[in-house]
Amino acid sequence: MSEDERTVAEPGPLRTYWRRFRDSPFLPGCVLVLIIGAAAGLFAGSYTYAMANPTPRNIPTAVVGSLSGIPESERFLAGMEQALDSSMRVRHFADREGAVRAVEEQRVFAILDAQQRGAVRLDVSSASGATVAETLQRTGPEVGRSAGVRVDVHDLKPLSRGDPRGLAIFYISLAAVIIGFVGAIQLSVHAAALTPGERIWFTAGYAVFGGFAVCAVVDWLLGSVPLPFATSWGIIALTLFASGMVFTMFNALFGRWAMIPTWGLMVLLGNPSSGGAVSWPLLPSVLGEIGKWLPPGASVNAQHTAVYFRQHQLLQPYLVLAGWAVLSCGVFWVWRHRHPGGRQERIFRNAPAPD
Repeated sequence: MSEDERTVAEPGPLRTYWRRFRDSPFLPGCVLVLIIGAAAGLFAGSYTYAMANPTPRNIPTAVVGSLSGIPESERFLAGMEQALDSSMRVRHFADREGAVRAVEEQRVFAILDAQQRGAVRLDVSSASGATVAETLQRTGPEVGRSAGVRVDVHDLKPLSRGDPRGLAIFYISLAAVIIGFVGAIQLSVHAAALTPGERIWFTAGYAVFGGFAVCAVVDWLLGSVPLPFATSWGIIALTLFASGMVFTMFNALFGRWAMIPTWGLMVLLGNPSSGGAVSWPLLPSVLGEIGKWLPPGASVNAQHTAVYFRQHQLLQPYLVLAGWAVLSCGVFWVWRHRHPGGRQERIFRNAPAPD
């Protein structure tokens, strides 16, 4: 081979350095530095965008009777919309009983009864959404003074004394979501030899045990929220399982980078839009709608209904949690051959006896 041919065949110094860097542990380390830095910024940004300055968008409100012909009441409603810089999505009810039933069914967040001239009764429901109730309690009397109307504020569905801010359910669901996929990560690291079926069963195992532990600590030990134990246990267990299987699904699809889509779906998008820390009417409208169809939002909604509206349970959040669990299990099972774990099955039927 001539010197010119040898020069063409041999890689240059930059290519040599790149090959060494690519085959070293420094490449994935550098990639992780970039990913974790970007994730930190996105994490702070998503929570700040959703929660730092909650603004009313659309507050479903029950109105008893008709406000037409009562100028003070019309001024009050217009003043509320102006003060909140949003629309009160009004639903008219012939009597108070129907309006209260709408609150129990979680179709409205407040009741406006202005049939008495010169006075308005504003019923809020902290259990329906603490941040919405606080906003209405603060704004209503201020608008009433401007409109020349006396405003009497009452709380139809107060929160538990041990949870005056209404955040316990959010933290319960947040714990279930995070521990759910962290548990799946630990199984993939420390129990890598599990077969696909065994992996699903062990995920279900820590979900059931973890659900019991959460309920026991929050209700029996701390007494923060009086949980309907069996129902809350089931919701938390289903949340843990769905979250764990979401990571397992992504682990089969994307290998060692599974944490990126899991974190994005469950934490960056799911938790801020869950309605737990900030009620859905105060979230950006797109976030509020998306959150109802993700596991964190479904978990918050199911738990919230089970604790405060036991006679009017909603089916949707349970279907959403079950749907994510079934979807992730199905995708994982179809692509189980790509999962980095598992072990070769051995047949001992004809194997020689050990010495």
